[in-house]
Order: sequence, then C-alpha cells, then structure tokens
Amino acid sequence: MNVVQIIAAFISLTVTGFGLALAGWAVVKMVRLVKLGAADPTRSNDPQQRSKNMMVEAFGHTRMLKWTTVGIAHWFVFFAFGALALTLAQAFGEVFDPYFEFPLLGDWAPYGLFIEFVAATCLVGILTLIVIRQFKNPKKASRKSRFAGSTKWQAYYVEWTIVAIMVCIFAIRGFSVAIGHFGYSATVAPISHWLGDQLPEWPTAVSVFAALKIVVSFAWFAVIGLNLTMGVAWHRFTAFPNIWFKRNADGRPALGPLRPMLSDGKPLDFENADPEKDTFGIGKIEEFTWKGLLDFNTCTECGRCQSQCPAWNTAKPLSPKLVITNLRDHAHAKAPYLLAGGGHDAAGVEKLSAEELSKVPAAAVAEAEIPLIGKNGLIDPDVLWSCTMCGACVEQCPVDIEHVDHIADMRRYQVLIEADFPAEAGAMMRNLESKGNPWGANPATRADWTKNLNFDVTVLDPGAPLPDDAEYLFWVGCAGAFDDKAKKTTKAVAELLHTAGVKFAVLGKGETCTGDPARRIGNEFVYQGLAQENIATLGSVFEKRLDARKIVVTCPHCLNTIGNEYPELGGHYDVVHHTELLAQLLAEKRLVPLNPLDEKITYHDPCYLGRHNRVFAPPRELLGALPGTSLEEMPRNSERSFCCGAGGGRMWMEEKVGKRINVERTEEAIALNPDTVAVGCPFC
Repeated sequence: MNVVQIIAAFISLTVTGFGLALAGWAVVKMVRLVKLGAADPTRSNDPQQRSKNMMVEAFGHTRMLKWTTVGIAHWFVFFAFGALALTLAQAFGEVFDPYFEFPLLGDWAPYGLFIEFVAATCLVGILTLIVIRQFKNPKKASRKSRFAGSTKWQAYYVEWTIVAIMVCIFAIRGFSVAIGHFGYSATVAPISHWLGDQLPEWPTAVSVFAALKIVVSFAWFAVIGLNLTMGVAWHRFTAFPNIWFKRNADGRPALGPLRPMLSDGKPLDFENADPEKDTFGIGKIEEFTWKGLLDFNTCTECGRCQSQCPAWNTAKPLSPKLVITNLRDHAHAKAPYLLAGGGHDAAGVEKLSAEELSKVPAAAVAEAEIPLIGKNGLIDPDVLWSCTMCGACVEQCPVDIEHVDHIADMRRYQVLIEADFPAEAGAMMRNLESKGNPWGANPATRADWTKNLNFDVTVLDPGAPLPDDAEYLFWVGCAGAFDDKAKKTTKAVAELLHTAGVKFAVLGKGETCTGDPARRIGNEFVYQGLAQENIATLGSVFEKRLDARKIVVTCPHCLNTIGNEYPELGGHYDVVHHTELLAQLLAEKRLVPLNPLDEKITYHDPCYLGRHNRVFAPPRELLGALPGTSLEEMPRNSERSFCCGAGGGRMWMEEKVGKRINVERTEEAIALNPDTVAVGCPFC
C-alpha cells in the first residue's frame, strides 16, 4: 500500500464507523419514538397476505407507477439501492488492493452485465428525477409545485449522493479496465470499457474512487442519523413496515370507511366510555397510534398528496404533506420529554418532578407546551376544517400514509373534547340530533317525493318487514328526500326501477340520516346514535331476509356509510349505487334507451363513489348506452377526479378561504364546452 491508499483506507474506515454508529443510534431513537404511540392491534392480521402485498407494492412499484415516468425512474433507483450492495463491500477490498475481486464473481459475465445495467439505469433514473424536480422547482411555480414546503436541501443531497455513488462505480470499473484488471468483456460492460479506453493506467485511482464511494455512502448514513426527520432518506427503510402494517391486509388504501375511534387499542363504546380514562380523538402527538407515528416518519415529502388536494389547489392552508411533516417534526422535538415520562394526568398535573423536568432538554419541554391544534398550535383550525376527506391524498401516497384517518381523529378531539368547530357545523349537528337530517326538515315529509308519480311506491310502516315480492330497499337519503334537485333524481330512479320491473320499498319517515356528516365532522357520538337507530330499523326490515339484504342508494355517502361503516356496529348489507343497478338492468335488457339525446356529456366522478368505493365503470356504461351521446372526460377523472368541495361535512360549511372548490371543478367541466355535466351524487 502506498501513502495515498493508507490515507484513503483510514478515512474510509473512520467515516464508516461514524456512519454506522450514528445511523444505528438513530434507528434506536426512531423505534423508541414509534413505540410511544397508542395501541392498535388491528395491524397484524393475515400476515401472509400482508407480506405478499408489501412485496408486490414495493418491488412492483404499483403505487409509484401511478405517475409513469417518475415511477419507472424511481424503480431503477430503488432497485439499485439493494442490488449494488456488493459493489460497496468490494470497495473495502479495493481500498487496500486495487486488484481485489470477489472469488467467482470477478470474471462471471452475468454478474458483470448485471452491475453494468443496474448502475447505468440507476444513473439515468436519478438524473431523470433531478430534471423533474428542477422543472417543478417551487421558486418558479409557487404553491403549484408539489415540492412547495418540502425540505429542498435534503432532496438535493440524496439525489447527488446517488449520482456520486454511480459515478464512483463506473470510475472504479473504468480504471480497472485501464490497468488491465477487469474480468468482463466489452460486450458485457460496454460503458466501463469505453471509460477505460479514455483513462490512464493508474492503479491507485481504483483505491481512491473506492474510498470515495465508501465515504459518500457512509457519510449519507451519518447525515440521516443526525437528521431523523429526513423522510426523503428514511422512507427507504420505513416504507416496508408502513406498507406491511397498512389498514387493509388485502392491499386496499385506507379509503371508504373511517378507522373506528380507538381508546387503548379498542373501538370506543360510548355507553361504557370514561372521559377520565378513555381517549376521545387525538389532542396530543402521543395519542396517535404507533402506526400513525410510523406514518409520519415514512413521508418522503414527494408532494403527490399536495398536488391532488382540492383544498391546497384552491388557495386554502391545508396541505396533507405539511400536516404529516409538521406532526413528524413535532413528534421528534417532543420525544425527549415523552421518553423521560413527561405528560399530564387527568387533573392536568405534570407527571415529572421539577428535578426530573430540569434534566429534559429545554427545547423538548418548550415543544411539549405547544398545543396540537389551535391558532398558536401546530395545526391551525383552518387547516383542519379545510379537508373535504375526498381521499385524493391517500389514493396518491406511494407509501400508504393514512392522512384522512389522522385528520378525522384530530377533528374528533376538537368536537368531543374542546367543543371547538365551525358554527355552521354546529347547526347541522343539532339538526341531526333533533330532526334526523342535516337540514332540519320535518321527518314526516320524507316520503312526499312519492306524490304525483303514476305508480304506487311501497312505503313501509315503522317496524314493518320488507314485502316478500320486494327485491330492494330503496334508501332515499336526506338529500334525496328533501333537496329539490336531488328529489328529481330520486323520482327518476324510482321510475326506472318500476319500468324495469324491479320491486322495491322505501322507509319514508322511518329513515333517518346515516350519520356520515356527523362522523366526518368528528362527532362520533352523534354518528353512532344515528347508526344504531338505523341498524335497528334495518333489522326489522330484513328480519326475513338474512341472506339477501339488498339496498339501493342514490347518494355515495349513504353507500359508503351503510355498506362500509355499519358492519363495524353489526349491520351487514349488500348496498349498491343506483348507477350500478341501472347498468345491470341495461345489460339484462330490462331497460332499453330509445330517444337519442345528441349531446356531448362530461362526467364528474364523486369522491365517495369513485375513489372511496371504486365505482368507475357503471356510470360511464350508462352514459355510453344513451343513443346520440358522446362522453368526453375532464383532465382530472376516475382515481384523480377533483372533489366538488362538499365532502367531510363541508356541505354545511361556507368556504371563506381561497377559491371555492366547486367553482374550480365547474370551470374544468365547462372548458370542454359540454351540453351536460353528469354527476352521481346529490352533494356534487
């Protein structure tokens, strides 16, 4: 070894030691932080399916590839991270001996070709991502950029670290060619041979670039070890468990039903709840479950959620990405205080003595004083209440972060504990409790829409079962019964079912709100009361139909609540949207369109029909079956449909910040100059 090699070896081993020590200690701290979270025992069912799911999602990049170019480029970078591990191990040998090679692999052509291909595609992939990031530079695009608010230096550091490592790999291989010690032919390694033809015969250069590769690699470990909030790097490790522990073992994103309100890992039963012991929503960072804390530490700040969020896109303060990263940063800042046993008991008394508190870093104690929600808190109320719970963030997140559930839990705390929520929401909830509908309409008029029809509609008496000849219970919903526009849809669906010979009945005044608005606002208490009342009613309706409890709805929110959330309370039903049933009747020729319309139509996917419940085809099949119509899609459609602004209880809250979401969506629709805009939801 010459002097240069000795120095290179010393620096390499020193940086390796520091890098491993810092990263190892960081892992310990991160695990301790995640374990501070509340219990959630629902995350480990069906381990075989979860493992399969994780492998498919991670190695198949099924969620990353929703954005094709970025997904492909990222896959090659992702794959190289593990596939090139042996080149790092070999670099340790090359620091001491430029002619070092692994036995068997040193001249095995398939291995040489594999490394050449992986390193080349990784370099192309990371350069592609760098170019994309520059084109989406927040300085140029302001909040239009999905990277707005992301920690830029961290992303640049990670990107150029990868570039440097790939350059080192090719430099080592090129100099190995130049010194005549390279076991692979030009056919197998054309880039390496081309470089070797340009480089001088300098054996020490192999050791220098091997040392540089080691230093760059383990300096990266040191940097992330010192920056536990560096999600753009840590997601390489945390994404795997985060995907494995996702809410649904079958791989579906956390859409559809909200996660039940948990206390000590169990769904909260309001009849037996104890305000002194039970957790009502989330008002402190440590009240999030351990999976929530893992979510926060997995965010890579890619901004896909932000780019799709209807609130962010209409100049409101809510960014799903910034909510998650703010919670992450707060959790790490407060962690020393929590790990020391800090906190307050039910009476609000600090658990730590003055002496114990003095040993906690002052910054952590100060962080503990910051409220989670409030004008002077971590999450501004305008951020919390801007969410429409459309699920676009969850749909797009490549690492399965469950934004909507976390926002819902914080809303629950604000409503149930702080009683702090928009005034309009209060009026809506009072109407639900007193009248059983959010408008406060007279429940006795629920069946008034049936008047003036040219056929009779069976309206069930309270407690009466569904008639033997009725195939479906038509759940009309509050909008369908009271809103003048929605009543037209209700009548039209009833007429079509009658025309097709489908027997059905309605509940009339026996029906009450499903509870969706209350639950999305955060009032789980009102939701459960309404849900249990409806489940009892439906129990009477279907007492003779244990194997065929069919319900048709026109409102996607009713579809989602009855079909996906009532099972949590013991109510199991087969619920379909009217577009699904009508499409089926068309296919069976029980309905046949006759009169041509000669119209250009564009269709707006309701969030709770499309994204939350994956009903995309039936509405389009119906529109496509109408003679003389042409369907033209809006730019944002299907999974990426833009919200109308009425979900998450926003139907009953005025938009006072930024542009109205419904105006944004309407402008997108009329830009196509359609004759008709078709919707499948009364809120839309």
